[in-house]
Amino acid sequence: MPGLYLLAIVFSGAGMAVIDARYRLALWRTPLATIVSVAVGVIFFLAWDVVGIITGVFFQGDSPLFIGISVAPELPLEEVFFLTFLCYLAVLFYSAALRLGEHRARRRRTREDEARS
Repeated sequence: MPGLYLLAIVFSGAGMAVIDARYRLALWRTPLATIVSVAVGVIFFLAWDVVGIITGVFFQGDSPLFIGISVAPELPLEEVFFLTFLCYLAVLFYSAALRLGEHRARRRRTREDEARS
């Protein structure tokens, strides 16, 4: 079924956006920094893909799940969406890890303060 892969990526990205909005991890906390981080990552990985395509390492396989639109030779539209998804996921994981570390540090300080009392 054409478009199923793209639909899965968009659906997963929407799920991540809901989690991001709920916990204010990235886009809803620092929108500009998140957009810039994701954009830089996507540009880097697209450049990586272009080098791989030029050298013959990467090529577009045939799949009935692809829409069939290519951004460039051997570079399907789904790749751009996947790279955006991947970079956004990395930003969310990083933000969540920072938040968890801050939470654990606060709990540790609270316990130390209570132990001194």
